Amino acid sequence: MVTIKQVSEKAGVSSATVSRVINNPDTVKEKTRELVMAAMAELGYRHNVVAASLASNKTHTIGYVVPELHGSFFGAMMGGTEQALRQAKKHMLIATGHSDAEIEKEQIDALLSRRCDALILHVEAVSDDYLVNLVKQGVQLVVVNRFIEAIGEHCISLDNIKGGYLATRHLLEIGHTKIAYVAGSLFKDDGKNRLLGHQQALAEWGIGYDENLTFEGNFQARSGTEGIRTLVEQGASFTAVACANDEMASGAMIALRELGRRVPEDVSVIGFDNVDFASYLSPGLTTIDYPVQKIGRMAAHWVLEQVYGHVRHDFEHILAPRLILRGTTSSPH
Repeated sequence: MVTIKQVSEKAGVSSATVSRVINNPDTVKEKTRELVMAAMAELGYRHNVVAASLASNKTHTIGYVVPELHGSFFGAMMGGTEQALRQAKKHMLIATGHSDAEIEKEQIDALLSRRCDALILHVEAVSDDYLVNLVKQGVQLVVVNRFIEAIGEHCISLDNIKGGYLATRHLLEIGHTKIAYVAGSLFKDDGKNRLLGHQQALAEWGIGYDENLTFEGNFQARSGTEGIRTLVEQGASFTAVACANDEMASGAMIALRELGRRVPEDVSVIGFDNVDFASYLSPGLTTIDYPVQKIGRMAAHWVLEQVYGHVRHDFEHILAPRLILRGTTSSPH
């Protein structure tokens, strides 16, 4: 087996320099890195990851728990994380928690048993106390899309209340007063907080919140379709609908068209998240921007800094949403 010492002799550099080329190539001059890489190729050197992890007590692997693997939201978030970790020569193990507390705990335990150096957690069912206790036990973790005050320095999230407020305020500003709301799952913090923002905007305009204009969906497109059909069947009267994410908004648009209602001429629709497909709908979906790829990158940077001592990055632990205007909203006729 070819050793680092043999590579260093072939390249005419120190063993420490070869190690830096393997583990932290950005710290080595390009010419030196090319010499070392050429020596590795000529000698057939293959880095022994297992031996290196035993020596350093690091596996260079990060565990990632998300609720589901389907949908563009989680793909975009994990993509932002994976890109940043890959550039730093780290690896990512992905597990799904399915918004179930016991499954989330099982997946966290499984990732820790595989000696992951840190965890990135998008978990929705385990309690705040459970996550706080993990931190107290010394587990290196960052929580995304959820803010827990006791471990706020470990959290990166969006101001979902403000996002829900901005969506409904936009509809109010262009003249709508009869606004239906398709909520996300209300046992989840983001679903609950986005609805709260909707209620705050109505209150600011002096409009009472009407439960009969609200349908609780589950953040999936089909529940957006079901929500509109249910509200119409119940006799609800509305000129606009705010949805707690873009998937449900797309489902709502399908239902409205099936019912013969034009978007936005008859009913305005606004979503939340600004996922990629939102701009490709016809008309393009007005929505609230959730910088999900940025949050994914920031989670990776938190791990790289806190666990591996990489260069310090600036963090926004609570990010601000913003309104994205497209073609699905207009003044009521």
